[in-house]
Amino acid sequence: MSNMKALLLLQTRIVYAENAFADLVLWQLPQPLVGSAHPFKYRLAFVGNGMCVLRYDNESGEGDHRHCGCAETAYAYTTPEALIADFQNDIERWNHENRHS
Repeated sequence: MSNMKALLLLQTRIVYAENAFADLVLWQLPQPLVGSAHPFKYRLAFVGNGMCVLRYDNESGEGDHRHCGCAETAYAYTTPEALIADFQNDIERWNHENRHS
């Protein structure tokens, strides 16, 4: 059994506009969370107009998933880099689809 503690790999806020930002938090854990096959815990959230409109996370027992608006879908986690790229692509898609609202 490893003595390793959770290691914070990323904690940042990216401001897209006066009313839109993303918070990204990524940890490397000594062992996978229940429901995940990888040793990472993450919470990526995009907030627009005061509402969380897009979120990727893997709470213990829930596994990897994403929330887009009110819909929750499974997320096929591969690497931290792919996770962040997928999240950024979803932000771009959301901004494109909601640019007039």
